[in-house]
Amino acid sequence: MDLKLLLKRGALIAAANWPVVAVQWAAQTTFKLLLSVTVVGAALSLATIVGGDQSRLMQGTTREIVASVSDTLASQPGALGAFLVAVFLVLVGGSVLLFLVKGGTMRVLLAAHEIAGPIEHEAITAGHLRQAFAFTLERFVEGCEQMFRRYLALGLTLMVVYGLSTAAYLSAAVLAYQTGLIVLAAPASLVLFVWIMLVNLLYLLLQIACAAEDVGLARGARQVTRFVVAEYRDLGRVLLIIVGMLAAATLASALALSGVSLIAFVPIVGVVAMPVYVVVLLVQGLVFEYVGLVALGAYVTLYRRFAPATLLAGVPQAVGPRQGSDWEGAPQAPSPAQPGG
Repeated sequence: MDLKLLLKRGALIAAANWPVVAVQWAAQTTFKLLLSVTVVGAALSLATIVGGDQSRLMQGTTREIVASVSDTLASQPGALGAFLVAVFLVLVGGSVLLFLVKGGTMRVLLAAHEIAGPIEHEAITAGHLRQAFAFTLERFVEGCEQMFRRYLALGLTLMVVYGLSTAAYLSAAVLAYQTGLIVLAAPASLVLFVWIMLVNLLYLLLQIACAAEDVGLARGARQVTRFVVAEYRDLGRVLLIIVGMLAAATLASALALSGVSLIAFVPIVGVVAMPVYVVVLLVQGLVFEYVGLVALGAYVTLYRRFAPATLLAGVPQAVGPRQGSDWEGAPQAPSPAQPGG
């Protein structure tokens, strides 16, 4: 399959179903706000209890604030334990919200893929985008309800893998420090990055398989294994391009935020910095969510090519199965009429 057409199809399906991008962004933002409020509130209240310097604790990013608060509370095991429990509860609760929303997102994207037709071969027009628009509140909520338990189990498994991977990395880092092999820190970090990237890819593919086939995690895992073996080249190419896009977006966002930070130090003009900063963060979040859905749309197309569609309930059956086209859902030419008599 042509990689450019594959990514174009994913991009157009994601753009056509822009409400899903907005919902994904709202869920991610809610999660981050909950975590930030918990961390900042804990920093203020607990620092007061143990007598820490609040101005020092409030400096830096959320991750830096967590580190500062943890250092301050190291001498107060009870307060430190309460702080870590609060952060853990917010992490779990926010993650559950993301798992719930993902079911609706997947439902909409699968439906959009089935009704879009060969949109990647057409000119980019409003009419073609409307053709791929599959978002309805009913469909989204139904997807959330249908996939919640499976996605919750899959998400909790992902969190366990993250935890074990982080623990293994930290253990290796400590061992390298104790043995004087600090030079191994960079390769270990690279291995962790690649491992997490592959874990996230398998996580997405399992979500697609479970939703597209309406199966459990065990059967979905077997289906994903066959899918990866059959389509590993295209999967790898899409993954590398998406990682490059995210890296470019991250760099652009960092440069924009750095520019806003410089403006903030200018008298009077610095007043404008806050709304500009908010706009930059808004655009950053939307762009990241859109790129993620572009990747998801491309993976859905590859999966449907590998496993021709078993149409979901409630998805308009406007297209037929693949028959040698660039994508499995391309409309089929009508068969010639049979002669009478």
